[in-house]
Amino acid sequence: MASMIRADDPGFGIYVHWPFCLSKCPYCDFNSHVRQAPVDEARFLAAFRTELAHRAALTPGRAVSSIFFGGGTPSLMQPATVAGLLDAIGSHWSIEPGAEITLEANPTSVEAERFRGYRAAGVNRVSLGVQSLHDADLKMLGRLHSVAEAMRALDVASSTFDRFTFDLIYARPGQSAADWKAELEQGLSRAGEHISLYQLTIEPDTVFEKMFEAGKLSMPDPDLARALWDVTQETTQKAGMPAYEVSNHAKPGAESRHNLIYWRYGDYAGVGPGAHGRLTTPEGRMAQATERHPEMWLTVVETEGHGMIENSALSPSEQGDEFLLMGLRLSEGIDPARFETISGRTLDEDRIRSLIQDGMVERTPEGRLRVTPEGFPVLDAVVADLAA
Repeated sequence: MASMIRADDPGFGIYVHWPFCLSKCPYCDFNSHVRQAPVDEARFLAAFRTELAHRAALTPGRAVSSIFFGGGTPSLMQPATVAGLLDAIGSHWSIEPGAEITLEANPTSVEAERFRGYRAAGVNRVSLGVQSLHDADLKMLGRLHSVAEAMRALDVASSTFDRFTFDLIYARPGQSAADWKAELEQGLSRAGEHISLYQLTIEPDTVFEKMFEAGKLSMPDPDLARALWDVTQETTQKAGMPAYEVSNHAKPGAESRHNLIYWRYGDYAGVGPGAHGRLTTPEGRMAQATERHPEMWLTVVETEGHGMIENSALSPSEQGDEFLLMGLRLSEGIDPARFETISGRTLDEDRIRSLIQDGMVERTPEGRLRVTPEGFPVLDAVVADLAA
């Protein structure tokens, strides 16, 4: 089904953050928490309902084009909890026909029965955290599943849902370009219409950061990292799943509609512990964030009626920077006229000219500005140069 989100009208999304995991992965800097005791899902569902009502009051009359359950591990939720959340969303907003409703799942928590329950609740797309097709590397990445379990999970996902996707992490310690090519080809042979491929990075305050600083974790040198990037682009291109965003690949029309809302700088409400949102209100475009600690979030929502700890208006200049940062990640690039409308300033023509001369950006026939394949590996520098 073709993407229904136009670049000039990114749509409106709801992001629901389920913060619990069975274990914390050493590379992960997401807001995820491990609990020994069972989570009180009924109490959390009631708090989510309260938060959704609060966001609905800020966005009257909006139609929801996508819903995304992220985490943590949303597939640890009972299907009834997911159904309750979708009912709550449907009671506050109209949901567009054909809206994309995605749930992230770990191969360890995939039971066919539970997946059928999610589908019955209204989920129509799943995203599986496979991460590697080598058992030793799964162990190194702190994953609890085996390759065999991941393959079974993919079978269940593809037989239960029309749309599914999964993640792989590359540039892992000791991985050569040839190793990665073979693994990626194997992954692509199991992919449906979409796959996410992330280069391993050392994030602050993670176990991997401590190991890296102690010299116990080696990362690829810049030349190898670049070779791995090139292999990724060539192999996915050949398989008919080119990159539409730095780390995301899809057959044309099968892009993640929810993520396109972020990258095309649309509005989305974020609910749940540590969720972020961007909403256009009469006060302007607001940057919103919620309390990160799950039990603290619960208490705040129950006493205050919402879990937001940040709700600040973004200046036109901040919006312009965010628009560039998000939009230039996409292979379609950005519309300079929209940048002007959002930020109240024009992009520096001299900088654009010099980046075009260096082969880092190009103009499309429609006048959009996009980063070239040569520029993507140094995207941060290109964005910083344009935003300056």
